[in-house]
Amino acid sequence: MRPVVLVLTGAEGLGTRLRASLGAVPASLRLHRFPDGETRVRIEGDLSGRAVILLASLDRPDAKLVPLLFAAATARELGARSVGLVAPYLPYMRQDLAFHRGESVGARHFAGILSASVDWLLTVDPHLHRVRRLDELFTVPAEAVHAAPAIAAWIRAEVRDPLVLGPDQESEQWVEAVARGADAPWAVLTKHRHGDRKVELTLPDLGVPAGRRPVLVDDIISTGATMRQAVALLRAAGSPAPWCVAVHAVFAGDAETELRRAGAREVVTSNTLPHPTNRLDVLPALVEGVRGILARAPAARMAGCP
Repeated sequence: MRPVVLVLTGAEGLGTRLRASLGAVPASLRLHRFPDGETRVRIEGDLSGRAVILLASLDRPDAKLVPLLFAAATARELGARSVGLVAPYLPYMRQDLAFHRGESVGARHFAGILSASVDWLLTVDPHLHRVRRLDELFTVPAEAVHAAPAIAAWIRAEVRDPLVLGPDQESEQWVEAVARGADAPWAVLTKHRHGDRKVELTLPDLGVPAGRRPVLVDDIISTGATMRQAVALLRAAGSPAPWCVAVHAVFAGDAETELRRAGAREVVTSNTLPHPTNRLDVLPALVEGVRGILARAPAARMAGCP
């Protein structure tokens, strides 16, 4: 039985293509915002006995969470066999530890809310640090696909003699995979964070070998502080202007503009979040991931049921 794909605000571009790739049956999700800020969800289409897939761009997540939860609950009321969530960008994963007494651990709490509402989750390169796997947070099947092959293919096509660099130690897992796919050398910078927008970086000992063109790779550009300082360090060391490549184009405030002003040659992101810098397509990886989940769990458990 063909699935249903319901698309929440902000994911329309990927949604149209995901529906076509999966051969989904026609259905639509309509949201109405009342003057007092409350949301009404309406689903049009026959969901009876079908696997329902919610597709959501979850940057700026707080305002998007209630419509998502209402959509999942409404799909169940309309007879969905199962409800899964495709969230190409998964927020709150960086908040995986309470650094001070009384702080919430957003990663665990957010995962708990989603686990109570959907039967499975698929995302792209979540920002995991002290937590190593999604199943340490989620109580439903939660899987990740990776943008590294798309990034590596782009580098091979667009950059001659690249040197793949990570702006900090946390980026090493992505940088190594990308460099291996691009058949390029790689290294990471060292970072010391002094706040949300203040970081201190140092270049690796190798510098930038003659003839190599630096490509900075990270999973997220949010404030851009880390990437921006990496660009400045490279330029001060006499390096050519680096490409700045990221999986998730969060871009808080004027982050993109400031990154270009710092000396980035080009800013490139994937389409996990819609943005003018999107050059990398994660749809093939998402389609493969969804097909695998549906094949392995054709009768996924209904949340809240034995």
